[in-house]
Amino acid sequence: MQPPLFVRTLTAVERQQLQAGLRSASAFTLRRCQILLASAAGQTTPTIARHLGCTSPSVRNAIHAFHAEGLACLQEKSSRPHSARPLLDAVFDEPLRDLLHRSPRTFFKRRSNWTLALVAEVCHERGWTPRLLSIETVRLAIQRLGVSWRRAKHWITSPDPAYARKKKPATA
Repeated sequence: MQPPLFVRTLTAVERQQLQAGLRSASAFTLRRCQILLASAAGQTTPTIARHLGCTSPSVRNAIHAFHAEGLACLQEKSSRPHSARPLLDAVFDEPLRDLLHRSPRTFFKRRSNWTLALVAEVCHERGWTPRLLSIETVRLAIQRLGVSWRRAKHWITSPDPAYARKKKPATA
C-alpha cells in the first residue's frame, strides 16, 4: 500500500487561484482544483477519488504535478507522445523517390503502376517501417518530396523497348 499523499501547505494566493478555478469552464482545471483543495483539507487520495469519481492514480498525479509545477499544473498539456515522429521520415526521402521511379514488378508485384497501398506494402517488406502504413501516411511522405501523387504515377516507364514509341501518340 502506498503511503498517504497530501498537497503541501497552500499559500493564500494559491488557495485563491484554486477557488477561482472551481468556476472554470475547463473540466480539467475544475477537476484539478477540486483534487488539490480536497487534499489541502486533509482528505486522502482514495477518499478524493471516490468523491470525484476518478481513480487514485489520477489524484496522485494531480498532487505530484502541483508539487512539480505549482499552479501551472491547472492547464491541460498536450497528450501527444514526446517521441511521436513519422514512421517514414526524411531519412527515407531519397530511397522513396528511387522506389517510385522503379516499376512495382521489380519488387515482384503483379501491377505495373504504383498505388499508395502498394508503396506502403513494399516499404514494410524492405524493412523501412515496423508495420504496414496507412495510405495517408504514404501520401504525406510523397507530398514531403514535393511531388503530387498524380505526377508520381506518371514517372513509371515500361520495360517494353517500344514503350516510348507507343506512348508518344497517346501523350502528344
